Amino acid sequence: MTATLDTSPRLKRPDDVYQALMDAQKTMTAREADLFRARLVLLLANQVGDDDVVLAAIEAARPETS
Repeated sequence: MTATLDTSPRLKRPDDVYQALMDAQKTMTAREADLFRARLVLLLANQVGDDDVVLAAIEAARPETS
């Protein structure tokens, strides 16, 4: 069975999560922030635990090309 990507809002406090993400990077260099975001993505992908869902999220996050 292939899982599907659920893009409906699920966070109870999205503004708090966004602020924590911004605050975590506040004193980082651009390279440190890039590495932080990469680690965070990998941690969250592992938490999702479904390769198909993670791959669908990667596709959904790509910028649209014309």
